[in-house]
Amino acid sequence: MIRIAGHAGLIESTHDSPARRARTSLNHAEPSRSGFSGTVSAVITARPGTRAAPQNEDGPPAGSLAALAAQYGLKPSAQRPALRLYLRELARRWSFIMGFATARNVAMYTEAKLGQLWQVLAPLLNAGVYFLIFGVIISGVSRGVPNYLAFLVAGVFVFSFTQRTFISTSKVITDSLPLIRALQFPRASLPLAYVMIELQQMLMSMLVLVAIVLATGEPLTWYWLLAVPAVALLTMFNAGIAMFAARIGARVNDFAQLLPFLMRTWLYLSGVLYSIQQLVAQHSQNYGWATTLLQVNPAAIYITLVRDSLLNSQRISAFGYQPYNAARCTIWQNVAKGVIQHPSALNFPSTPAGQAAFAAALKRYNAELYYSAYCHPTFISAHLWEFGTGWAVLALLLGFWFFWRKEVFYGRG
Repeated sequence: MIRIAGHAGLIESTHDSPARRARTSLNHAEPSRSGFSGTVSAVITARPGTRAAPQNEDGPPAGSLAALAAQYGLKPSAQRPALRLYLRELARRWSFIMGFATARNVAMYTEAKLGQLWQVLAPLLNAGVYFLIFGVIISGVSRGVPNYLAFLVAGVFVFSFTQRTFISTSKVITDSLPLIRALQFPRASLPLAYVMIELQQMLMSMLVLVAIVLATGEPLTWYWLLAVPAVALLTMFNAGIAMFAARIGARVNDFAQLLPFLMRTWLYLSGVLYSIQQLVAQHSQNYGWATTLLQVNPAAIYITLVRDSLLNSQRISAFGYQPYNAARCTIWQNVAKGVIQHPSALNFPSTPAGQAAFAAALKRYNAELYYSAYCHPTFISAHLWEFGTGWAVLALLLGFWFFWRKEVFYGRG
């Protein structure tokens, strides 16, 4: 132990541990010019093999406290770690992140009788409610969309992943204060762990989505493999916004209360319940800026990527899938607007001839749902993977940097 007393000029040194500790006290008996008097003390840890700083018999040690700290190789305990070191420590905690996520998922529904089934039932019930409202009661939303049930369920499941991630990570710092104050670890482990929690629930939901997709007549194709990179990009994007939400939620307590309203607005702007292609076809001439914003929306991009991977009906009805044909594109626009009605809304006689006419009209109508493939593609719809990759990388890098900047402040106050 090294004790440095300013007026006594006393230096005491002991070797009580491999890393020697020095306590510096500067006691001023007389008031300073500013009128304050007192003691300034600092506890610093010295490296083995170092010596005490030279002393003046009638004054404080030679050099400032900063010089003493530099001499003994000392660093503040609450200093933000370098980015490379922080990433290395975060990688070492990956087993903790995955173990924490699995444990929380298991414990989340332990008190419910249906247990882990609620991970699937919650988004499935939401999809059922939306289908009842927008697919049956308000059928105008589903016009021009082939296989609307699978279209809707895919959108709800994918968006629920982002929605739950955003809401849960906004409170992760405040809910984990005892853990943060008790242990030293990279704080980014917490929002990343919650992203893994939601990812595991998303994978459970995907099993139900696959069953619904097959039950509605969609074929099993090699395009299904594209759902893997699509979900991976979505996970990267969610990790970025999770760290953004965690920092904002740690500083602004009202942020978590505002999020449900923001997420509901985001849902209505992301093409979960309707086809953005319809709005582009109907309003791009007068409101091109609005339809562009709808298309570049990252949630809409990832939903479309998953739909195009799993749903053959969506992939072959996408803008630009077929060579441009103005007549067929116009027919599809009339179907989407309701100018061409579903045959069930028309009166066909119950005679054999009438039933045959109804069957022919229904077959023609179902074919016309795919005429959107003959419309011109937009720049965004033709480069969905590029935009999805860009959003994922941008969100992850900026979100991580934004969270890391305030690493030492989490858990204070």
